[in-house]
Amino acid sequence: MKSIFALLTLAFIQPALGHYRFYKYIDPAGTVTGEYTYVRANTNMNSPVTDVTSNDFRCNVGGLASGNKTSTATVAAGSTIGFESDIGISYFFLSHRIEINTAAGLIHPGPLQVYLGQVPAGKTAATWDGSGANWFKIYALGANFSSGSLAWPSDGASTVGGAQFYISCAQLSITGNGSGNPAKVSIPGVYKGTESGILINIYWPPVTNYTLPGPAVWSG
Repeated sequence: MKSIFALLTLAFIQPALGHYRFYKYIDPAGTVTGEYTYVRANTNMNSPVTDVTSNDFRCNVGGLASGNKTSTATVAAGSTIGFESDIGISYFFLSHRIEINTAAGLIHPGPLQVYLGQVPAGKTAATWDGSGANWFKIYALGANFSSGSLAWPSDGASTVGGAQFYISCAQLSITGNGSGNPAKVSIPGVYKGTESGILINIYWPPVTNYTLPGPAVWSG
């Protein structure tokens, strides 16, 4: 059994007028659990994090202090789980794949990325503060140019600090076998804020390519 954080980061690279909280965990049966039952509670309501060098970038503002008040879900390896937002948008991920239900519609452009954080020895998902190089990316959903024009997975980061990040951490205990050892990064530290995928004007000049910030998705 391994203690894990599931970290959902949704970045709106154009400042958002509508704000979001991904505060409900969806279990393998598809049941949407209660608010902040398995997701660490934040204290900034639905406001974003904009400083990628802040410790708030791990589990949102207040998230590092709410672990002991948060339950830990036991999940079999390979299960499909997810997050639901306060406007009814669900993000499900299974291993290295995400299924997205966006019936309610996110109206601001930007990528979605999911990291897992392996809890170090001597800690639990409830007591770990997310520090150290223990995080690896399992999924990323960026810009889509397949139609010949730019499309984003969700609908003025042209200045440093302009991008808005909506962050949630779920506490998980993973059961099952596995021997993979992906390269890991620290959060904060994974981004500088000046990467082309963060510091970007999506309106002019026209965007013709897009590189997601951070490490590659682990393919193990």
